[in-house]
Amino acid sequence: MRLRRLPTAAVAFAAVFSLVACGGQREPTGSGTAAGGRLTIATGNTTGVYYQLGGALASVISQKMSGYRATASETGASVQNVQGLVAGNYDIAFSLGDTAADAVKGENSFKSKQDVVALTRLYNNYTQVAVRTSAGINSIADLKGKRVSTGSPNSGTEVIARRLLEAAGLDPAKDVTAQRLGLPESVDAMKSGTIDALVWSGGLPTGGITDLMTSMGKGVKLIPIVDLLPKMQDKYGPVYSQAPIPAATYKQPADVATIIVPNVLLVRSDMKDELAEQLTKVLYDNKDALVAVNAAAKDITLDNAEKTDPVPLHPGAKKAIDGLK
Repeated sequence: MRLRRLPTAAVAFAAVFSLVACGGQREPTGSGTAAGGRLTIATGNTTGVYYQLGGALASVISQKMSGYRATASETGASVQNVQGLVAGNYDIAFSLGDTAADAVKGENSFKSKQDVVALTRLYNNYTQVAVRTSAGINSIADLKGKRVSTGSPNSGTEVIARRLLEAAGLDPAKDVTAQRLGLPESVDAMKSGTIDALVWSGGLPTGGITDLMTSMGKGVKLIPIVDLLPKMQDKYGPVYSQAPIPAATYKQPADVATIIVPNVLLVRSDMKDELAEQLTKVLYDNKDALVAVNAAAKDITLDNAEKTDPVPLHPGAKKAIDGLK
């Protein structure tokens, strides 16, 4: 029998905010086992999709998995999430696919191979580069000499921002005035005019970007970046691909071609098979509860669930996915 869905979008939203109220408090990891316990979920910036979906997932786990209490924490996102997961600060973590690939290979932000595996592939993150219309920026190369928010320290956004700048022939340390801001701070800085552009990697729509576009109107725009995709793929592989940001997402005049990367939900490899199976199943059985808080969750599908390479899929998660298909 499939578990019943959460009743309404309103309840889902209320659950998100009640469960993420702990914000950035990094409590010790929970004592979750197949029989029950406390679980912690590493998410991202407060106006990003990870934060919304992490809260909804925590609510689903707490309501649908007998004996469990899950909480979601605000974080700097991908790199920090992996580090905290491996250190035992979290039990479950959202991550960009490129950061997760670096983690299992022990490359770039990671000095050694990290002991992480995936429960499932999630939705795609869209690289969203917003610029002040008056700044004369129409490409990543035009960011030279500009004030740019490259994302929170140790975030997946920061990883992609630096790679984009390098692909455009720019030195992130010298050719731009980089501000390592979270999304809420980046949006505020754009509104106040203290930065010229921001880079954000997130699902569609992202609340912070919606706020920015609504508040600034024609004073801000998204720029296309797919001209850099071949260089990104040559250096980092097929984890990067392209897709449009539909005009309707942020009420823009036209679609904007951009670079996308998948998200994955990570755990440590020592998680018990039974618990990994339960977590994966409860996510898919209650997917509508995630969609209710952000439409990006519509793209979480069983057809793509096992496509986490090079990050290994947890055996318990595979059992759940096979059983649901």
